[in-house]
Amino acid sequence: MGVKKGKADANTLAMLPQCEQLVIKNSIPRYRYGIFDIEKTGKGIQVLNTNLLLTGKDIERHLSGCYGIVLMCATLSGNIDNLIRTAQLQDMSKAIVINSLSSVAIEQVCNKAEKEIYSTLDSSCYKTWRYSPGYGDLPIDIQKEILTILDAPRKIGLCTADSMTLTPIKSVTAIIGLSHTPVAPAKRGCLCCNLRNTCQYRKVGNHCVQ
Repeated sequence: MGVKKGKADANTLAMLPQCEQLVIKNSIPRYRYGIFDIEKTGKGIQVLNTNLLLTGKDIERHLSGCYGIVLMCATLSGNIDNLIRTAQLQDMSKAIVINSLSSVAIEQVCNKAEKEIYSTLDSSCYKTWRYSPGYGDLPIDIQKEILTILDAPRKIGLCTADSMTLTPIKSVTAIIGLSHTPVAPAKRGCLCCNLRNTCQYRKVGNHCVQ
């Protein structure tokens, strides 16, 4: 939100709990996922029994040593889109707060989905962190195929716009690698953050994770 720690004014502090309740009231959290074997080819990483081909050096590094992947998607529903649009017409400060809280909320939904996914896997399975289309050189246009594979448009109302961005906007698609051996630790920096394009920390040269 661009507010330094301890510097929030009274109006902003008063808006936070109000907007939080609006986000909670209007959210309909839903997610879908599937587990698939993968095969490295000369053209990229083929997700077996699907038409999905993962291309790019970044996803190849991310899935190095993996035998399979989890494809997942999550959304807060179109109600949140409407809530943000209405707030933008009435009070931009309130809209910024709602938008920020909604970004946090969709990450919490993804975390909940991960816990459920991991509960279905063998305890000896090692996992990578979530990697989304559009990160690095992984094309964003594969989102449509991921949603098709997961039947997300029909099951949870999650689709892509002509620009291949997700609709509803507070939604996520992601890929998690699965390995029989420990996954090499990797730093989760700005590249893998949904807020990287608007982050106030980045604007002043700082980072919130290492």
